[in-house]
Amino acid sequence: MESLSKKNNVAVDEFVPGAPGAGGTRWPNLDDLLTRLTATAGKKSFLVFKNHKYFTVPTENISFFYVKYESSMIVCFDQQEYSVNYSLEEIQNRLSAGQFFRLNRQYLVNFRAIKEVEHYFARKLLVRLTVAVPDKLVVPKEKVSSFLYWMENR
Repeated sequence: MESLSKKNNVAVDEFVPGAPGAGGTRWPNLDDLLTRLTATAGKKSFLVFKNHKYFTVPTENISFFYVKYESSMIVCFDQQEYSVNYSLEEIQNRLSAGQFFRLNRQYLVNFRAIKEVEHYFARKLLVRLTVAVPDKLVVPKEKVSSFLYWMENR
């Protein structure tokens, strides 16, 4: 859309948000923005099957994910355990990085589930959760700095 300036008879672009060549700022791509917002928020719930029924488990109720006999398992704060049809890597990519951290190859833990962290052998860390865990949760020395950074700056 153009209009003529009455003073000097020069074509001047009117302000049209997002229009190429307009004098204003461009609006961001809304689809891209929605994708980014959804990605940072993470998956809200997981569909599980137990006792011949399907139901959803809200992500905020999940204490940790772990691998048991090559299947990914969900353990909730109320100690309920469910199988889920995603690999641990797929789960990690779907969750908020601020809320969940991949401790090692077998465990992905919720920040709210961490009770304490202590130094362990060979510059590793031992993580204790508020719920019972089948194994010792050891953070390998390669991930110690990123885990501590996550703990402090999430």
